[in-house]
Amino acid sequence: MIADLRRPIAIVAHDAGAANILFAWLEDVPAGDLRVALAGPAERIWQTQFPESPVLASIGEALDGAASLISGTGWASDMEHDARVEAARRGIPSLAVVDHWVNYAPRFEREGTRQLPDAILVGDAEAATIARDTFPGTRIAQLPNLYLQRQARDAGPVPDDGDILFVMEPARSTWGHGTTPGEFQALDYFMAHRGGAGIGEDVAMRLRPHPSDPPGKYDDWIRAQPGVTLDTARDMSEALAKARWVAGLNSFALVIALEAGRRAISCLPPWAPACVLPQAGIVRI
Repeated sequence: MIADLRRPIAIVAHDAGAANILFAWLEDVPAGDLRVALAGPAERIWQTQFPESPVLASIGEALDGAASLISGTGWASDMEHDARVEAARRGIPSLAVVDHWVNYAPRFEREGTRQLPDAILVGDAEAATIARDTFPGTRIAQLPNLYLQRQARDAGPVPDDGDILFVMEPARSTWGHGTTPGEFQALDYFMAHRGGAGIGEDVAMRLRPHPSDPPGKYDDWIRAQPGVTLDTARDMSEALAKARWVAGLNSFALVIALEAGRRAISCLPPWAPACVLPQAGIVRI
């Protein structure tokens, strides 16, 4: 589908989820056919994967002369929404990448303004079903999730002496349970109950921050936990290579771990909303 888009193609993204999936789809598109405006985690990922391809200064510059738009659908910025609004104003057809299985409608709404793209791109059948139910009348296209496939493949076999990889994500809530952010509650819950998942207390653990987490966010927590270190792997496949178990909340990384043959565990505490990931192989504790 991307190969058939009119070019040049404007690319606008901020959050890591959609960016990882989208950038894998763009690898065969000549750099001269792309007009890229990025910020946040998406810009850092682009600079690592495509260091020779420049990032433009603004959404307007990316859309100038563009024949189509592909955007992300993240929560941490308005720039992707603003790009869809401006593309519609200019009469430029747009596509948007949805990278998860929750909050589909709010992704396309800001301050009472709703702006759907002409088509929504997803990477699996579950997401396609949710998108069709949420946006009847909007074209939904399912493409192979090359990012997931490559990260899972490159993780290699499950090591017999592997450790725990805990993949973080902001909960953006305390779940009505005190004042501690939800992600820290989930960490503490996992440490207290990991025996229920068959994990001994002597098993080492690495904590991998979310791309949106500020540096040092978990330093104090790690210092208070013997056997826990900060994961600094360059990508998810490298982080998974040494892991036997992968724990988290609702992270897409759990789906990659499952695909890579690791035991994937959602450790949301009982007072939190249930895990939203639809994959049956993910264990709940």
